[in-house]
Amino acid sequence: MRTALYAAAATFALTACFVLPAASNDVPRHQVEPFWPKPLPGNWILGQVAGIAIGPDDTVWIVHRPSTLVDDEKGATKNPPETACCTAAPPVLQFDAEGNLLRSWGGPGQGYDWPKSEHGIHIDREGNVWLAGNDKDDHQLLKFTPQGQFLQQIGKAGSTGGSNSQTQLGRPAHLVIDEAASEVYVADGYQNRRIIVFDSKTGAYKRHWGAYGAREPSDDKLPAYDPKAPLLKQFANPVHCVRLSNDGLVYVCDRANDRIQIFRKDGTFVREFRVAPETRQNGTVWDLVFSSDPQQRFLFVADGANGHVYVVSRETGDTLAQWGRHGRQAGQFKWVHNIAIDSKGNLYTAEVGHGRRAQKFRPVQ
Repeated sequence: MRTALYAAAATFALTACFVLPAASNDVPRHQVEPFWPKPLPGNWILGQVAGIAIGPDDTVWIVHRPSTLVDDEKGATKNPPETACCTAAPPVLQFDAEGNLLRSWGGPGQGYDWPKSEHGIHIDREGNVWLAGNDKDDHQLLKFTPQGQFLQQIGKAGSTGGSNSQTQLGRPAHLVIDEAASEVYVADGYQNRRIIVFDSKTGAYKRHWGAYGAREPSDDKLPAYDPKAPLLKQFANPVHCVRLSNDGLVYVCDRANDRIQIFRKDGTFVREFRVAPETRQNGTVWDLVFSSDPQQRFLFVADGANGHVYVVSRETGDTLAQWGRHGRQAGQFKWVHNIAIDSKGNLYTAEVGHGRRAQKFRPVQ
């Protein structure tokens, strides 16, 4: 029975994927692994899975929101218990490539401000875990050892200063480390409209910029996105992801404006790509990762609004293929929020809203 289910899910995932006519035959294709991850222990259940990242050992890390469990998922925690299900899993979990749970931890503690709404996660070269949050009071980054020991905080909960503050964040969404330069780039975020860079060891401010490389991004109210209107000169909220390519470029998810903006590391604007620009609700560019080949020829773009993953040419910005749709079966999505890729080209996705899960997709010929 399990084999039959697997085959059905795999067939669905492949037939749901299509390559656009102008694309070459080497466009990557992926197939869902419907039984990844394996069932959690301890009657645990996940809330909204708000971030996913790959460690240097190719293990998979997720951060979820325990506070988003709904009432009928918390019956086991009542006194007396009302139902057999369930208990919220700890917010940070680590899996191997086969879906086995390796480690879990997280939550409020002494010496740091745990986010009220967990959001982004990044694993640095040493295996340390960096976290962000997007609640109205979450204006901090946190760094922990792989075992969950607190190491560092940048910013402070409850305190923000606008898109030109050098010391305060504004609901940061995502981050990435430039290991060679010891710098952390922050997509800042749900309240601010910028990329800001800190020294990753000391937390000292280095630089920041807005859309098109503006050195003083504005927080003035913006009109609603209109695909027929001139492109906005500011990032819209949220500035949802930041990624660094092997050739030293900075890729930024301007989610609500349906675009990717590309910069040099000093903030100089290079170019932009639009992705499904007719989309008005919630935006299309929720997250992106680079393909695992040395040239990183392709971008995989997670589009929560439409329930797709796009394969985009990094050279031209053309959308070459897309797969996925809204739904709850394996290989489908409900608000695909983040995406990660390991060294073997396996893709992993995380879903918020009513999706509340992580999925794995393996490359196929």
